[in-house]
Amino acid sequence: MNIKIFCLAMIPFLGTTLGSSSVFFLKKIGTKTEKLLYGFASGVMMAASVWSLLIPAEEMSKEPKWLMPFLGFISGAVFLLILDLTVIKLKKTNKTSMLTFAVTLHNLPEGMAVGVVLAGLISGNEAVTFSGALALTLGISFQNFPEGAIISLPKRNEGKKKAFLSGMLSGVVEPLGTFLTIALVSMVSALLPFLLAFAAGAMIYVVAEELIPEAHDEIGMGTIGATTGFALMMLLDMAFG
Repeated sequence: MNIKIFCLAMIPFLGTTLGSSSVFFLKKIGTKTEKLLYGFASGVMMAASVWSLLIPAEEMSKEPKWLMPFLGFISGAVFLLILDLTVIKLKKTNKTSMLTFAVTLHNLPEGMAVGVVLAGLISGNEAVTFSGALALTLGISFQNFPEGAIISLPKRNEGKKKAFLSGMLSGVVEPLGTFLTIALVSMVSALLPFLLAFAAGAMIYVVAEELIPEAHDEIGMGTIGATTGFALMMLLDMAFG
C-alpha cells in the first residue's frame, strides 16, 4: 500500500479528530446548529452513495448492469438493519455496550465505502479514479467533523481531554474498516461492484434511520443542511471525479 492510499484512508478519521477538538474552544452546540449539522451529514452521505459508489458500481458491472448494484444495495441495507436490531437488544441489557456498538454501527459503512473505493483504485479499475476517491474521503471527512463535535461536546464536563479522546476514538473504526475492506476486496475483486453498492445501501440506511430523524425540526435547519451537504458532495464528485 503506497502513501497516497494510506493518506486517503486516514482523511475521514482526521475529520472526526478535528471535530472532537472543538471541545477545547466550544462549550456546546445549539439546537439549531445541531440540526443543521445532522442534515449536512445526511446530504453528504446520500450524494456520496450515488456518485462515488452506485454509479461506479454500475459502470464496472457486467450485463445486466443493474443486477449487482441492486443486490449489493439491498444487502447493505439489510446488513445494517440486522445490526440495528442487535443494538436495540443491547440497549435493554447493557447501556455501555449499546452506546459503543451504536457508534461503530454509524461509522462502519463509511469505512467500508472508503475501503471498497480504494481497493478499486489499487486494482486499476477504470471506473474508480484517484480524484473520485479523494472526493469521497473529503466528503466523509466533512461529515465526520460535526459528528466528532456532537460526540465530544456533551462530555465536556467530564474533562476536555477525556471528551476529546472519546470523540476521536469513535472514528477509529473507520480506518480499521477501510484497511480490512481493502484486504478482503483485493482477494475477491470480481465482487467489487456488489461491494460498492453494499456500502451505498449501508450508508443510506444510516441516513434514513439515524441522521434524518435527528435533523428534523419545524424550522427547516435539517433540510437546509441536507441540501447544502448534498450540493457540496455533488460538486466535489463532479469537479474532481
